[in-house]
Amino acid sequence: MNVFRNLDQVPADFGPSVVTVGNFDGVHCGHRAILAELVSRARALNAKAVVITLDPHPATVLRAATAPRMITPLPAKLALLQQSGIDAVLLIPFDDVFAQTSALQFAEHVLRDGIHAVEIHEGHDFRFGHRGEGNMALLQTLGTTCGFNTCITQPLTMGGSIVSSSRIRTLIAAGSVSAARRLLGRPFSVHSTPASGRGYGTRYAVPTINLAPYADLLPGHGVYITDLTIGEGDSAETFEGVTNIGNRPTFGVDSFAVETYLLRFHPVTLDESTPLTLTLYKRLREERKWPSPEALKAQIGLDVARAERWFHLRSVMASRAWSQV
Repeated sequence: MNVFRNLDQVPADFGPSVVTVGNFDGVHCGHRAILAELVSRARALNAKAVVITLDPHPATVLRAATAPRMITPLPAKLALLQQSGIDAVLLIPFDDVFAQTSALQFAEHVLRDGIHAVEIHEGHDFRFGHRGEGNMALLQTLGTTCGFNTCITQPLTMGGSIVSSSRIRTLIAAGSVSAARRLLGRPFSVHSTPASGRGYGTRYAVPTINLAPYADLLPGHGVYITDLTIGEGDSAETFEGVTNIGNRPTFGVDSFAVETYLLRFHPVTLDESTPLTLTLYKRLREERKWPSPEALKAQIGLDVARAERWFHLRSVMASRAWSQV
């Protein structure tokens, strides 16, 4: 998959292309249905399947105080988009200058001249151009002069509601990672590094790891069943664990942390730049203040026991699935 970080990187002879424009935060089940159709149409037309997305999210520039936290950081989003089979992603840097781009300029400069679009796939509520002046009706009109067709995609629904990034964000923020998993089509993950100042060295021998401060979306405060993958590629190791997200009120002064207790841990090579991927499966309970550290320790023992049962069931189900292959 080609990744063009601005329009100037797109080769002059690139295209023709079948295109969708959007943020694609989370690359959820609804997104993947759109991407599958995009790839299918591109193959039928002997064209390139292209996603155009703005980076950063426009809300972070236009209304930073209320901008949503992202489900997937950009590297994770690109990896998920690549899995869909598309041919290219065009990342358009979004700033105050680009925000002034009119709908006509976008259609002519980006869609027609930049990537030579022959077909555009968007939802019925698609908006584009300065202050969202463009809608699907205008896109269809511009398509007749710019040489591309427009196709309206139907939203995917689950449980009687449309699958959307905003719905998934709400679920995750409330701690409902199991419900969010169904809409994402995979467990929700956090991509970070170890917290600084924790004494991580070349060989780390303590079975708790704190994540560095994280700017993107985190689940609501609570205790979760998780996997923590340390490192990446062939050298990565994944540990089952129990993660507390919150302020640790039992110890007095609130001190926010994402802290994972690793089950069946053994010393690993780790420093403050080591990639960590925290995958969250189920919320065990809310965070609360316990009367003493001893009471907290007893509760942690109960949390670990519940997690162990969950992991055992996962192992049994995986074994049954393999036996049927």
